[in-house]
Amino acid sequence: MKERLERMRNGKGFIAALDQSGGSTPKALKLYGINESEYSNDTEMFDLIHKMRTRIIKSPAFSDKEIVGAILFEQTMDRKIDDKYTADFLWEEKGVLPFLKVDKGLEELEDGVQIMKPMPGLDELLKRANERHIFGTKMRSVIKKASQTGIAKVVDQQFEVADKIIAAGLVPIIEPEVDIHNVDKAECETILKNEIKKHLDKLPETSNVMLKVTLPTVENFYKDLTEHPRVVRVVALSGGYPREKANEILAKNKGVIASFSRALTEGLSAQQSDDEFNKDLAKAIKEIYEASVK
Repeated sequence: MKERLERMRNGKGFIAALDQSGGSTPKALKLYGINESEYSNDTEMFDLIHKMRTRIIKSPAFSDKEIVGAILFEQTMDRKIDDKYTADFLWEEKGVLPFLKVDKGLEELEDGVQIMKPMPGLDELLKRANERHIFGTKMRSVIKKASQTGIAKVVDQQFEVADKIIAAGLVPIIEPEVDIHNVDKAECETILKNEIKKHLDKLPETSNVMLKVTLPTVENFYKDLTEHPRVVRVVALSGGYPREKANEILAKNKGVIASFSRALTEGLSAQQSDDEFNKDLAKAIKEIYEASVK
């Protein structure tokens, strides 16, 4: 664990978010050039998305030279690439740290935010994650309004679950996403950062977390969090920005690296030849890497 923690804390590169789950898989497949008419049930759908993720992970463009971690969906963790479980393939063949998305989706909007749905099977999932050699986890909430009480509720819940993940020996990525379309986005980020700091300052020295945040309105807004002793890494989601715009904003935020999903796979297609696919993926990885290491 010590070697892997050091790799995440100081490794150059970014995190590839390959964790689209049941609700977002059809959209991810459509962007990849596979329409809903090409599969007839969830089994076929998940087979296709695993094939897409396998193609990305096995690409020569996907390596530890630019990528330090990859976030997986639960089904991806339980599947194999070349007879190895996906997490083992990532670490042993690619030198990339595997993370697992553990949340079960979002509750309805209330008080300007969407907290996470209950996770009754979390303990069992964390046990399986350890058996599959997962390094860390990720869980997402969403903030749509500068509500002090709503944002505090989001952060309280995130750190409450993070405590269980830390106790299981894993490193949690706390992801309170601020919707990029919020008219009061900057105010949301100010409240959010203050709430996060309150919790970070209470963590014992043995506890480590990561933070996944929306690319901020103010440059270097999260600089103090990147320097907090309890924070292994601060990563940024693309949040719906196209890759070029996301990279442009990211490059202005020192110490923050990418954890992009749509921006990483933008332009990739099932219809491409392997040469075309690998060339486009290499270009995307190079651009995101350069914005991350600036």
